[in-house]
Amino acid sequence: MDIHEEVKALKLGSQIRQIRNRKRLTLKNVSDVTGLSKPFLSQIENNLTVPPIATLLKISKALGVDIGHFFQETPSPNRIAVVRYEDRQKAGRHEQDDRFNMGYRYESLAHPMTEKHMEPFMVEINARDENDLLFYNHAGEEFLFGLEGETEFRGSDRVIVIGPGDSLYFHSDTPHALRGLGGKKSKVLAVVYSPK
Repeated sequence: MDIHEEVKALKLGSQIRQIRNRKRLTLKNVSDVTGLSKPFLSQIENNLTVPPIATLLKISKALGVDIGHFFQETPSPNRIAVVRYEDRQKAGRHEQDDRFNMGYRYESLAHPMTEKHMEPFMVEINARDENDLLFYNHAGEEFLFGLEGETEFRGSDRVIVIGPGDSLYFHSDTPHALRGLGGKKSKVLAVVYSPK
């Protein structure tokens, strides 16, 4: 299954619309809480674009669900979740689709677990020109651990490069952007903490 089919299979937008309707919220209600535009939310709900992690966090908070809810097939009834390599839930866009290219693709690493405080992701970050960087922010904290290639972090007027084995911890309400360096993709383990 290619990434486009995997993203379609998640139906993130359909899930968001279903929860929003069940809670009797309008697009305007969600827009007011998240600060995201109604047209952008509509594109997400119609599965035309995949929301970046920071955006999905904002939407999940507005809807009153954990971000992990969107990656679960069935909630885990216990306190342990195992996700095999082939069962990772992937989200992102083809690099060729510049309209919605967020610059990375991510895989949820603990989607079966409910009511967790952290969300671990495997993130593959595209190489981009610094003028094409997209900055995101959300409540909480993030931890990045370099796995492959060099990853440039930009935030708080700082530019930091991490490579394999390096780590970076930061408050994610700081607008931040990532890009792979050297014309190559990079890969990091990202753990996101978002307060309730």
